[in-house]
Amino acid sequence: MNILVTGANGQLGNCMRRSAKAATENYIFTDAAELDITNADAVARMVKENDINVIVNCAAYTNVDKAEGDEALAEKLNAGAVANLARAIKDNDGTLIHISTDYVFGGAKGNTPRTEIEPVNPSGVYGKTKLHGEQAIEESGCKALIFRTAWLYSEYGKNFVKTMLNLTSTKTELKVVFDQVGTPTYAQDLADAIFHIIENHKFEGNEGTYHYSNEGVCSWFDFTKNIAEISGNTRCNIQPCHSYEFPSSVVRPSYSVLDKTKFKDIFGLCVPYWTDSLKKCIRNLKSNEA
Repeated sequence: MNILVTGANGQLGNCMRRSAKAATENYIFTDAAELDITNADAVARMVKENDINVIVNCAAYTNVDKAEGDEALAEKLNAGAVANLARAIKDNDGTLIHISTDYVFGGAKGNTPRTEIEPVNPSGVYGKTKLHGEQAIEESGCKALIFRTAWLYSEYGKNFVKTMLNLTSTKTELKVVFDQVGTPTYAQDLADAIFHIIENHKFEGNEGTYHYSNEGVCSWFDFTKNIAEISGNTRCNIQPCHSYEFPSSVVRPSYSVLDKTKFKDIFGLCVPYWTDSLKKCIRNLKSNEA
C-alpha cells in the first residue's frame, strides 16, 4: 500500500515521519517543494504515477489572524487544494485522511463537548476556509476520514508550547486568557493514531468525520501554568486575564472541548491525557537542548 503525506514539514507531518519509522507500508512524504497541492494536474500525476492508496493531508494555511487579510491564499490552500486531493484519490479509488479544526464551530456558545453532528458556524476566514475544505471532500464523493483537532502542539515549528516555554523563561510576569477553554493536542499522539489506523487498515469502511484531541479540559491560562511548572520556569508570575484584553480580528472559540466518543468506539484506541503528553513533549524539547 502506498501512502502520500502532504505538508510533511509541518507539525503533524513531522510527527507522521516519526510514526512511520515503524511502517510496514510505503510512505511518501512531500511538502510544497516536492508537490504543489494547489496544482490539480501535479496532484493527479503524483497519485497516478505512485499508485497512491491513501493520502494524509497535513497541509494547511493555519495562521488564524493573518488569514483575515489573506483570504484568497487561505481558501486556495484550505479548500482548493483539498478538492484537488479529493478528486485525485477518488480517481485512484483510494482514501483521503484530512485534518480539520475546532474553528469550524466558530464562537458558538455552550459548555458541553462538541460532537461531530453539532451544527458548524465558523466566524473567521480560517474556520470558513477549513469548512470549505470539508465540504469539498463531501462534494467530491471520495472515500474520506476527516479528523477535527484543536490546540495542536509538538516539538516542531511554531506553537503555543514552544512560545510559552520561551516567555516563561524570559519574562517576570505574563497574562494569559482564562475564558477560552479546550484541550491541548500533542501532534505525536494524533500522528500515532492516524498511523495505527492506516497500518491496520481501519480506515476501510469507517469513512466519516471524527474528533480527536487529548483527554481532559483546561484554559489557555491552565495550559501555560502547566508548561511553566513542568519545565521548571517557576519564576514567572502567570496571571489570568480576559480575551478582550488581547483584541483580535477573529472571534476564537470560547469552548473547544471535542467529544472523542465516536473516535474511541470505532477505532478502539486509548486517547492520552493532556498533561501526560505535555510532559513527554517538554522532555523531548529539553533533551534536544542538551
